[in-house]
Amino acid sequence: MDGFISRIQRYSTKDGPGIRTTVFAVGCPLSCHWCANPELIGEGVKFLHHPNRCVGCGACIAKSGGSIRLTDNGCVIDRTTANLEECSAFCYYDAYERVGETITASELLVKLMRDKVFYRQSGGGVTFSGGDAGMQADFFKEVAVGLREHGIHVALDTAGYFPWEKLAPLVESVDLILYDIKILDSEMHSHYTGVDNHLILDNAKKIAATGKDMTIRMLLIPGVNDSEDEIVGRLQFIKSLGNHVKVDLLKHHKLGSDKYAGLGMTNKMEETLECTDELANHALKLAEDMGIVATIGG
Repeated sequence: MDGFISRIQRYSTKDGPGIRTTVFAVGCPLSCHWCANPELIGEGVKFLHHPNRCVGCGACIAKSGGSIRLTDNGCVIDRTTANLEECSAFCYYDAYERVGETITASELLVKLMRDKVFYRQSGGGVTFSGGDAGMQADFFKEVAVGLREHGIHVALDTAGYFPWEKLAPLVESVDLILYDIKILDSEMHSHYTGVDNHLILDNAKKIAATGKDMTIRMLLIPGVNDSEDEIVGRLQFIKSLGNHVKVDLLKHHKLGSDKYAGLGMTNKMEETLECTDELANHALKLAEDMGIVATIGG
């Protein structure tokens, strides 16, 4: 079975317990305004353009048939007509970064097994992230089963926006669910992510009911989901899932903001502030006061 991924990140410490290898899947059913990996929204190969690497040699322009132009501000790319698969091959300075590669389950399993000593010594393992690995549920289930046969801990990071019959077998095949609950208000959720959250909340209840290890990833974004009602509401929902469900409070940052220009996308959150320590600590206290086991940043 083939999967489609962007990269494999080794020695991660923020995607579950211990030292982990994180697999970033291409494709996500949401289109969050704040996404730090916008190259993984939607399916198929993407091409990031890095202006700092471009020297204006014109090699890609010559092959573009007019879809790439050189201006005083660098290359301007018409992505509706440009064949970046072909044009990028003529760039001598790696100004174009291809995102997305096909890999078989057995090939991925071999790569992930290379660090099994680190997993075992640190209590770590492998995390499927993205994008959202749930888009390729059958593929990642096959990899998860192979990893667990070797005693390797497997985590799934998902927003849960899938029919339960598609998501359930993947959930069953892993050890830990890292689950995103971004906004409680349904209309706000639709505005900022492109979908409402009814299915997400319903699947959260179903996963929690299995008793499987579960950590809710609760992103804090100033001016979006940082109101007292919104934070308390999400925490109350999390509390209702059961005492075995934990919380990671994630601070909004701008580490992926440069990618938007490189993809020819508009950064809708460009003016949004990063989350402060004060806001994160306040949310942490609210969680602890409710008896929820919580951490900041995983």
